[in-house]
Amino acid sequence: MTHAFYVYGAYGFAALVTIAATLWTWADGRARRSEMATLEAAGIRRRSVRTKDGE
Repeated sequence: MTHAFYVYGAYGFAALVTIAATLWTWADGRARRSEMATLEAAGIRRRSVRTKDGE
């Protein structure tokens, strides 16, 4: 018996975790952008955005 099963299993698990973290980050980013669009449409602005008069 070789260690191939263990090695392939470890690589598979690492790939699965990496893909899951990537998809979670992507989905959360979409949700936050949607949330920001809703808030900005309601008139709530981000503090980091400068106005035309410099305030």
